[in-house]
Amino acid sequence: MIACQIPGTRSANAFSFKQMQTIPMLPPIFFHCFRHPLPYASTLALQEQLHNIQLSHRRLSAHKDILLLLQHRPVYTSGRRQTDPSLQDEKTRLTAIGADFVPATRGGQLTYHGPGQIVGYPLMDLGRYTPIMGAREYVCRMQKMLERHLDEAHGIKHCPSEHTGVFLDAKTKLASIGVQVRHRLTSHGFALNVTREPLAWFDKVIACGLDDVKAGSIETAKGAAVGIEKEMAGLAEWFGRTYEREMMELDVKEEEEIGKAILALEKEAQALGNWNSTPS
Repeated sequence: MIACQIPGTRSANAFSFKQMQTIPMLPPIFFHCFRHPLPYASTLALQEQLHNIQLSHRRLSAHKDILLLLQHRPVYTSGRRQTDPSLQDEKTRLTAIGADFVPATRGGQLTYHGPGQIVGYPLMDLGRYTPIMGAREYVCRMQKMLERHLDEAHGIKHCPSEHTGVFLDAKTKLASIGVQVRHRLTSHGFALNVTREPLAWFDKVIACGLDDVKAGSIETAKGAAVGIEKEMAGLAEWFGRTYEREMMELDVKEEEEIGKAILALEKEAQALGNWNSTPS
């Protein structure tokens, strides 16, 4: 369970959204919204590439903090805690219904990603904060960001839970969190179900090890359609407010290394064409 009462010099302001301001000395976070659902393995490779760029530039304080907002093509992923040999049987079963299956390096257990679900991958240097932001506070802020966005944008109140993530009620989960922190640099992040499309895929597994919990979405909670692009813009805004940073759209044409890598993945995703919208 995450207890979001964090001691330290920032705690008085970190979760006071009414008067949230940016920390003046910190650089902005640059965000990019992908237009096409991305293959998971290639997106993992992109995160690793950007992580290495950040590491190589950090000594000169020239590295950028980045938030990638995207959808994936249908894929089931397992967390680094899962080493059960039966996962091979699960992989066979789940790929047969039309999804990919990829082991991941994030925390957490088996879950689903696909169109209709917004995934956010922050690649941030927690060492930029004073004092250095710990992983616990980082995850806690992420959860608060999702809760506040759902409340402000959609009037959806979350249900407190002992589990990480955002719940509509005790048995309905709207958002998941699974992160990795290496050398104070973050990767992986959060996933928020927006449309109804992901729900049938979630029904094929016990997601996140919670056998009594089903996936919900913003659309099912509201009973109305929700646009992905508008939702991404709202999440970027709340991300900046929560982490007390200015948000700026990344100019991929001006960023030689980073921009080239992002555009290559955009091109790959577009070339893949259609995906299975429902399990076979």
